Amino acid sequence: MTLVAQAEKPAATAARSFIGIAPRAEAVVIPICALLAGFALFSVFLLMVGKSPVAFYQLVWKAGFSSAFSWQNTLSRVAPLVLAALCVALPARLGLVVIGGEGAIVLGGLAAAVAGTVVAGMPAAFGMVTMAIAAIIVGGVWIGAVGALRIKRGVNETIASLLMAYIAIALLNHFVEGPFRDPASLNKPSTVPLTESLRVGDMPFLPSHWGILAGVLACLFAWVLIERTTLGFAARIAGDNVRAAQVQGLPVGRLVIGFTALGGAFAGLAGYFEVAAVHGSANASLIASYGYTGILIAFLARHNPLAILPVAVLFGGFEASSGLIQRRMELPDATILVFEGIVFLVILLSEALYGRVPIFTAAYWEKR
Repeated sequence: MTLVAQAEKPAATAARSFIGIAPRAEAVVIPICALLAGFALFSVFLLMVGKSPVAFYQLVWKAGFSSAFSWQNTLSRVAPLVLAALCVALPARLGLVVIGGEGAIVLGGLAAAVAGTVVAGMPAAFGMVTMAIAAIIVGGVWIGAVGALRIKRGVNETIASLLMAYIAIALLNHFVEGPFRDPASLNKPSTVPLTESLRVGDMPFLPSHWGILAGVLACLFAWVLIERTTLGFAARIAGDNVRAAQVQGLPVGRLVIGFTALGGAFAGLAGYFEVAAVHGSANASLIASYGYTGILIAFLARHNPLAILPVAVLFGGFEASSGLIQRRMELPDATILVFEGIVFLVILLSEALYGRVPIFTAAYWEKR
């Protein structure tokens, strides 16, 4: 009996160790499987339209990850994707589904461009900071208003943020084609171009502008806020059970408005970098659907700020390959959007698996 007990002891110890690992493994394995399932479904779609899935994924690799030029195209998209994903991930910790980051991006970019014309003759450092602050404030107020509507009037944040995104795009078009239009922009209405001193350049150690460093720092800040502060702890409690949080006296209203405003501020900062580092002015190119792709990235990353970074790199490569796929495979430019839509649908369906796969539950390992 003693020998049997000694033989069973290591197995029992290993089983107990898996009890703590299983929930973390679930948060990694299920999203990866959902992503692979999305790849498979999209491959079926390509076969139905007479195209090769192998050729498609080869072109994605070539355009997004195979060379220094490919990485430059990919990383230039990572910064707005990371910041847009944070606009979704932060409110999600409070149980909110905010999908209007696109609006904060375009208005943040517009605010940065207008501020750039005002500070054009001032020192470059002061001008850049002013532009960034303008973008952050506008983005924060825009999405923070969604949180205020939720708390003050009970308006569903998903619908409110989506509708406000359409309003933001309409405002961008109005101001760019009207009051703030540069008379010299004939074919493509734009604001007055930024002076060269106000443009954000590339980093010396990466083939991308400084926006990607801002995205990394924003993710680190968001992770510390959520996981290592009392505010983050309160937000997680409110996200799990609002009624319990209110009973405990937590300021749920201020948390909702604060976290939505912070998410909007990050999205507004993405608009700043799009203007100052990429386009040089505010125009219709700001409407690049980064806000909507950010929704997919946030859900695939399970709203974990640190996981957002690698997922954003992956989807940055997908979006960088759009043009090459269009030329080589004679597919519409929206093919990548179809791909992302299929993946998003599979990820939403995979939400039903959490807590239901036996191998990822504590009860399964307690029996071992």
